[in-house]
Amino acid sequence: MKKTALLLLLMMLAGPVLSGCFLTDRISALKQEFNKSQGKTGGDTMTPNVVINAPKATATPGGETRTIALYFADQAGKLVVEEREVPKVVGIARAAVEELIKGPKQAGLQPTLPASTKLLDINVRPDGLAIIDLSGDLIKDLPASASAEKLAVYSIVNTVTQFPTVEKVELRVDGKRVSTLLGHIKTDQALARNTSLIK
Repeated sequence: MKKTALLLLLMMLAGPVLSGCFLTDRISALKQEFNKSQGKTGGDTMTPNVVINAPKATATPGGETRTIALYFADQAGKLVVEEREVPKVVGIARAAVEELIKGPKQAGLQPTLPASTKLLDINVRPDGLAIIDLSGDLIKDLPASASAEKLAVYSIVNTVTQFPTVEKVELRVDGKRVSTLLGHIKTDQALARNTSLIK
């Protein structure tokens, strides 16, 4: 009787251990299959390109501020820096684009984006690519000229690439990649900072 009870107890204890080993082996096999499908070898520790949602611009405690550079147009069709003091926030790139949409405060400067434009989303990837999604009002209300399109695109790119986590920018409209806004600048590729437009 004691032997039977002991045998039952051993079987009850061994069951979870054996099933746990099976699960561990299965998880390991699934990881290897995933790595192979991503073109990785077993010893490769690189992670796939993951998009990190940039947090909403939320103020940090203490009421601190930070100076950011915003790029607006002058009369000669160049981009001019307007420094603006904004609350120090988590999600500074989002706050910068929102300030850009509000337009300039400095006399003699003109907005580069229609006031109707809305920032739908901004994601910053670990590889330094910022994906910025704007509403279709950007295209609908942007003046129909090559200069207006160039200033709009590079005011965004130059404003966001001031931050060390951003190297290039990909623009989207209403959640979709667009080949161009008005037909003059290609926007279906990652765009780097353009200092030739800055006065």
